[in-house]
Amino acid sequence: MTTFKSALTTSVSLLTVLSLAAPVFAQTDLDALYEAAKAEGTLTTIALPHNWCGYGKVIEGFKAKYPGITVNELNPDAGSADELEAVRANIGNTGPQAPDVLDIGLAFGPQAKDEGLLQPYKVSTWDEIPDDAKDAEGYWYGDYYGAMAMLVNTDLVTTLPTDWSDLTNPEYANAVALAGDPRASAQAIQSVYAAGLAQTGSDEGAAQAGVDFFKAVNDAGNFVPVIGKAASVAQGTTPILIAWDYNLLAWRDSFEGNPAAEIVVPETGVVAGVYVQAISAHAPHPNAAKLWMEYLYSDEGQLGWLEGYCHPIRFNALAEAGKIPQDMLDALPPAEAYAKAVFPTIEQQNAAKEVITSGWDSTVGANVSE
Repeated sequence: MTTFKSALTTSVSLLTVLSLAAPVFAQTDLDALYEAAKAEGTLTTIALPHNWCGYGKVIEGFKAKYPGITVNELNPDAGSADELEAVRANIGNTGPQAPDVLDIGLAFGPQAKDEGLLQPYKVSTWDEIPDDAKDAEGYWYGDYYGAMAMLVNTDLVTTLPTDWSDLTNPEYANAVALAGDPRASAQAIQSVYAAGLAQTGSDEGAAQAGVDFFKAVNDAGNFVPVIGKAASVAQGTTPILIAWDYNLLAWRDSFEGNPAAEIVVPETGVVAGVYVQAISAHAPHPNAAKLWMEYLYSDEGQLGWLEGYCHPIRFNALAEAGKIPQDMLDALPPAEAYAKAVFPTIEQQNAAKEVITSGWDSTVGANVSE
């Protein structure tokens, strides 16, 4: 089966609704699943900003297709660790603060499974999700991927950085920020790892090198210890923001030229990363959660992510079937920028996560917060 690694190359070339004891394969009668979900009446999501991966339109698309289900959105700016904590904190709670579904960094999927926080479910399009991007038992599965890049406010930054090493230059004083807390956010953790990979050229030692690099950026007076967002780039408080390319592309578009902004995919340390979907083992609305997964992995849901500049995990299957509009393909960054992209394995991400989350405070000493 085609791997999600090659998908990056290609893109740039119920019947009965059962309980947790149910078979994990998709229900064959989605109309019955919809009726069961509608009886629950609510789907509770968490950590889904509307400008992340086109989620605003995706959520509206789900509500339009399945009327009668209210989408309760919790803490859009939460990180992956916050999502798992929300599940832990609400075990036994069927109220509105208990998330049904999760969208988390790849390294957090196995952790959540091992901790018993997830329930298995395999969507109808399961076979089109590459094997190396999903848990064989259906506890988590890849949804979309992108690469780490920089969004630069060119009204304030006259010389574009071209690589990670440039970020220590004096001209970028009080300019560089991450789009999350590297002690909790998968996006920020992968940003630090990418910077380290640019120093080492390989996975070995990259996480520590990334922490050391951000110490140098901080020591130079260039690091801004806030969680950067589109607004902070536009306002000039974080003129250079590091995040997944799909977020940056959406944020750039939202500026409508004010300010002028460019996206830089660094020359080295180009890290591509997969996020995964999962259903909470303690979901108050398990049928709504399954229906949400069916929607996300349908052609409609996958193209919704692509419209938001994310490469959907079923990209290859959609491309081979001629289901991707040309204008969506044309809106993606050029292939050359991703030629050196690498996908860290789960094992590499887990190891990097441990090094970065445990070493950030003692080495960098910058308390990243809202």
